Amino acid sequence: MIRIYETMFIVSPRLDEESRNATAEKVRDYIVERVDGTIEKFDRWGIRKLAYRVTKGFAEGDYTVIQFKADSEKVDILEKFYGVTPDVFRWQTFRREDLEKAEKKALLKKEAIEEETEVEVSEPLIEASEAAGVIEPVEAKETKEMEE
Repeated sequence: MIRIYETMFIVSPRLDEESRNATAEKVRDYIVERVDGTIEKFDRWGIRKLAYRVTKGFAEGDYTVIQFKADSEKVDILEKFYGVTPDVFRWQTFRREDLEKAEKKALLKKEAIEEETEVEVSEPLIEASEAAGVIEPVEAKETKEMEE
């Protein structure tokens, strides 16, 4: 089942900017090619200070946030990729149920509006057709059938 996910990962600040950007692009390409996901949002935050010094001795890191849609069974592939990528030292991927609910709600609202519009358009058309004599009113048909 296709779900909405958000992943955040932190790349080593010891790399030059070009290498950090290349790592972020590599993750994005991996999501598209291997996880079969579609990227909704790709946001590079750049180097930020960490809340605490990590075991590798970093006090800061290069943050990237990616929002994507993918099959729930394939997201584990991304987690394994992070584990074998030495430049990425922290990551977290989670499902965005709030966005899924908002998307579903918007879809239901759109369908309701389309149905409402369809009903509003068809009633005046029927009335206009009856007035023009193109079709007979339902009540007139019933009366004719009863007379015969």
